[in-house]
Amino acid sequence: MNKELEGNWKELKGKMRQTWSKLTDDDLGRLQGNWEELSGRLQSLYGHSKEKAWSEIEAFKGRFLSKAERSVEE
Repeated sequence: MNKELEGNWKELKGKMRQTWSKLTDDDLGRLQGNWEELSGRLQSLYGHSKEKAWSEIEAFKGRFLSKAERSVEE
């Protein structure tokens, strides 16, 4: 996890729980900012295609991550 995400992880976890209510605390503990794992978990929990999961992740990142955090992630 990069430093920008690490500092905001608690806040992001809350936003992720609001966005994807099926994510558990255990899920979020394992993810630790790993978007690939989040994509797989969304596919599993919600039956999303890979493209749909990534679309939702990108929308989430656009809403909740600063421009600097997004550029570090990419």
